[in-house]
Amino acid sequence: MRLTLPRWAGPLAVKSALFITAMCCALAALLGVLVHVSVTHRTVGEARDLALSRLADATAAYEAGDPLLPGAGLDPDGLPAPLRELAAAGNRGTMVADRQGRPTMWAAGPADRGRVLAVAVDYAQQARTIDGLDQAIVWSSALATGATVLVGAFAVTRVTRRLHATAQVARRISAGDLDARVHDARTRDPSRPQDEVAAVAAALDSMAASLQGKLQAEQRFTADVAHELRTPLTGLHAAAELLPPGRPTELVRDRVAALRTLTEDLLEISRLDTGRERLDLAVEELGVLAGRVVRASGTETRVQVVRDARVETDRRRLERVLGNLVANAHKHGRPPVVLTVDGPVVTVRDHGDGYPEYLLAHGPQRFRTEGGSKGHGLGLTIALGQAEVLGARLEFGNAPDGGAVARLTLPLTPPNGGPAVPDGAV
Repeated sequence: MRLTLPRWAGPLAVKSALFITAMCCALAALLGVLVHVSVTHRTVGEARDLALSRLADATAAYEAGDPLLPGAGLDPDGLPAPLRELAAAGNRGTMVADRQGRPTMWAAGPADRGRVLAVAVDYAQQARTIDGLDQAIVWSSALATGATVLVGAFAVTRVTRRLHATAQVARRISAGDLDARVHDARTRDPSRPQDEVAAVAAALDSMAASLQGKLQAEQRFTADVAHELRTPLTGLHAAAELLPPGRPTELVRDRVAALRTLTEDLLEISRLDTGRERLDLAVEELGVLAGRVVRASGTETRVQVVRDARVETDRRRLERVLGNLVANAHKHGRPPVVLTVDGPVVTVRDHGDGYPEYLLAHGPQRFRTEGGSKGHGLGLTIALGQAEVLGARLEFGNAPDGGAVARLTLPLTPPNGGPAVPDGAV
């Protein structure tokens, strides 16, 4: 089974925990080695001094002809060979070795006629002391490492949790929620020490507030300009209707109509930018609605219903989306233009040169067209905005054999959370 970590426990938390664990283990190992070496050196030194002292007493007794003390003897059994060779060469030395299954500290020195005088001191108690110390070092190191890792992980995860919250707010802002703020606790309390995470959170909140102010000012400007243009355009339209028939009149009426359309598009975009649009939901049959959109467009668009569906949606907004897609296909593509209904998926395809690369990579952009095409780039922008209000997904692509393809996928559940209406339901 794969261990699933919380979303806030990302690579930074894992790497920090691993680093803390490695440093704790290294520090525990270093301290353990130092303590082991120090205690072992002292314990062995005391046992060696005792063995050499008894060897000196045994040597004095041997030279005086007195009986040897218990544990002393000439060429005793079990004396390690290296120590025997050292003593036979005329030197004194000590060595720890097993004697009858028990740790023993040997001390040996030269005697007469090439013999060796040796003393055996029981070393079992000292060996048990060192073994117990080693076990205590291991257990205490493990406990200290575990406690340090827990404390360090708690401290790191507090930071990573705050970073995760900041990243979530940044994603909400990029998705269009300009009211989102981090509101880090440290930034709201100046008396608390400000760390780097608090600085990032404060910078993000400041950036979001500045961005929100600029966008709102731009939206107000666009809405105000569009509103102010409606009155003179209405007058121009009425005056154009009074002009005598002729080619100049047709040109004036055409330009006035184009300007009125642009003004209405700007108003619609400004309303979409506010993010406060409300849906008027009703049950609609997609096949019938698609046919109605094509008839209203006055274009030669073929409607194919592969699998009809009934959905709960906002009819006016859905007609606006499909109408803009059909109009864009005829304006910038080439016939035949086909509108296909396949369940909750509606596709509009032409057989022209396809969508430009910038649109496929970044989506529709206002007032940008390719190749000197007529238009303001607002039709697809409005279609995308209305699709988002509907909770639908609008995707743009190019067919392998040529032509632009716009695919609108309606949600199974309406944005207000109501139930979707299956095909054929009453």
